[in-house]
Amino acid sequence: MATAKFTDEQIRQRLERRDRELDAARQISQALFQHLSVEELVEQALRIALEVVNGQAGCVLLADPNSKQLVFYHAIGEKAPPRGTAFPWDKGIAGSVFQTAEPVVTKDVKQDQRHLGDIDEATGYTTHDIIALPLKRWEGDPIGVLEVMNKKDGELDQEDVAILTIISSFTAISIEEARLIEEARLAEVVRVLGDIGHDVKNLLMPVLCGASLLKEEVDEVFAHLPNIEMAKAQASHKLCHEVIEMLETNARRIQDRVKEIADCVKGLSTPPTFGPCRVVDVITVVNETLRFVAEEKGITLTSTGLEKLPNIEADERRLFNAFYNLVNNAIAEVPRGGSIVVRGTPDPSGKGIILAVEDTGRGMPAEVRDSLFTAKATSRKVGGTGLGTKIVKDVIDAHGGRITVESEIGTGTTFYIHLPYQPPKASPR
Repeated sequence: MATAKFTDEQIRQRLERRDRELDAARQISQALFQHLSVEELVEQALRIALEVVNGQAGCVLLADPNSKQLVFYHAIGEKAPPRGTAFPWDKGIAGSVFQTAEPVVTKDVKQDQRHLGDIDEATGYTTHDIIALPLKRWEGDPIGVLEVMNKKDGELDQEDVAILTIISSFTAISIEEARLIEEARLAEVVRVLGDIGHDVKNLLMPVLCGASLLKEEVDEVFAHLPNIEMAKAQASHKLCHEVIEMLETNARRIQDRVKEIADCVKGLSTPPTFGPCRVVDVITVVNETLRFVAEEKGITLTSTGLEKLPNIEADERRLFNAFYNLVNNAIAEVPRGGSIVVRGTPDPSGKGIILAVEDTGRGMPAEVRDSLFTAKATSRKVGGTGLGTKIVKDVIDAHGGRITVESEIGTGTTFYIHLPYQPPKASPR
């Protein structure tokens, strides 16, 4: 049997390729043992991939089973697509790789009909050659796609695929492991929240009973006051009633909120209860609930244009929670003498309404603003978790609406909420 003979140059090239493969495995293995977050690990894996094949740009796309899309999780290179950009998971070269679980090498994307030129157009980047590999373990279904574009010293080829397969496999394992760890943590958090919810309910019962007794006592005391300074007494009586009512209302809402937070952490959501809703009533209650907190900080809470809005089909309790979160968070950002206003206008499309929560606060840096309503959302408040923004997003999504934000340092923040007159599958009652 004949033995294959290799030239010295071929042997040298094979040894070089083997060295690169070993170096890639070494680097990605080191990253695995550095206890990095998923975001940090994905970024490092992508940088290693670009380094070992001398690529100009690259990205990691993860599959979203709910929307059936591939979502840009991280991208490196000039004019990289923004995080969160998505397209159907059966479109483009990446979609083909995700569906077949087989890598693709394209030396000229202009000759490949699968290439999504829209993304190049949107970013202004020009893709020439590309390697796309499924993000998966050696066995199992893909969870996403790793792409490397535009080799700096030639064209991407099958030899590069071998090196990148090592990196993509280790990256997929790391992402799946991180997800399992996160699920275990959330399971423990949910258990603890269940215990907390039970304790909160027990602790709030004396508050509710005490508020009721206090109301009776205040009524009796004011009934026996002499007629002198009656106007002042009546004002004090009214204020006491307002404070007691606020205590009773918010004690009950605390119970609801603990349950809602637990559901949010579990990724669950109680089906919304839709009915005719006057948004002006919801915002009025929000502002009344937070009035004492705002007054103590010297902040004005107002609304405008809400009285003229038509009724919509909505879950009033959930809308209250969403706007309570937005206004309460704004209070923490607004300096003394500032203001928070909720504005309402009909949507020009004629299909719903637009609400704006506008504050004169310190504004947000771009990285915080852009991470809102994503998995990377965090809070700038001491002890904050960023969970409030997820609750807001879940409420708006449940109503078939959308929320956006505009903010810059020193110019304040405005949240825009678009709500349809009729949410998905809502039936008037």
